[in-house]
Amino acid sequence: MPDLDDIRNAARRLRGVAHRTPVITSRTLDAMTGAEVFLKAENLQRTGSFKIRGAFNTVASLTPAERGRGVVAFSSGNHAQAVAHACELAGVEATIVMPSDAPPNKRRATEGYGAAIVEYDRFSEDRRAIAEGIAERSGACLIPPFDHPEVIAGQGTCGLELAEQVPDLDTVLVCVGGGGLMAGCATALTSLQPGVEVRGVEPSAADDTYRSFAAGHPVEIPQPDTIADGLAPRRPGDMTFKMNHRLVSGIDLVEEHEMASAMRFLFERLKLVVEPSGAAALAAVMSGRVPVDGRRVGVTLTGGNIDTGRFAEILSRYHDGH
Repeated sequence: MPDLDDIRNAARRLRGVAHRTPVITSRTLDAMTGAEVFLKAENLQRTGSFKIRGAFNTVASLTPAERGRGVVAFSSGNHAQAVAHACELAGVEATIVMPSDAPPNKRRATEGYGAAIVEYDRFSEDRRAIAEGIAERSGACLIPPFDHPEVIAGQGTCGLELAEQVPDLDTVLVCVGGGGLMAGCATALTSLQPGVEVRGVEPSAADDTYRSFAAGHPVEIPQPDTIADGLAPRRPGDMTFKMNHRLVSGIDLVEEHEMASAMRFLFERLKLVVEPSGAAALAAVMSGRVPVDGRRVGVTLTGGNIDTGRFAEILSRYHDGH
């Protein structure tokens, strides 16, 4: 499992590729929550989310022979875009397994980076099995979205930067889907700021990590139905679960309208466009589900890949806060 040295090595590979994203503060948000809140704006990252960190670190770690065989990945969108762009930068062929109902803007971006798309039905087909079949037939290297040491190490550079940018954090809240970002950030943050509390946040409609923490082992749930498509894996990864169960203090759940409210606040007050998956951690703070009064709190805004129609539809649907 990756450690702080692996994350620092990833940071060296990513220099000049991934942006060192800003940490944004808001006096209004601090007054609302009674805390000092520091927003790590990965929605401003290359490809629109933190995923380029893990994707490029993994592609850059491949041998020349592995690069020659190409790469295959599976994703609903952000990892797809990141792997496609990382492969474009490295001159590697990429095939991405995406659900047939993937957000159109994410599919267009993935194709725009030069990747070939293989569609599947997220409700009746197994995306990993499809990707593994392609890899077996073609010899391509499989880059999963979270359960991979180089992916986790790359994502951990987000936490590494946050620890360097904001000293003496009390709590850090990380949006959690498969758990790769949380595992990497928790590794970096607990190593560099001992005593910091790292917590994960996921939608109540996609609570696989919450249930897994309660059970003490990875739990698989039915296909989630949530506006946060990036936080909807059916189970956490084996590696990510082991790391997070050891390093993370707990998992907090948020509702759909709370993510929408966080999106609205970020857009109206901070002029930031953040997708539902990227707003989950802030939703936990704004809703009071995580007590933060008097604390210095880091919050990941993990992505901003949402088209204008979908953005407007979500804010309109939850306009009254419900």
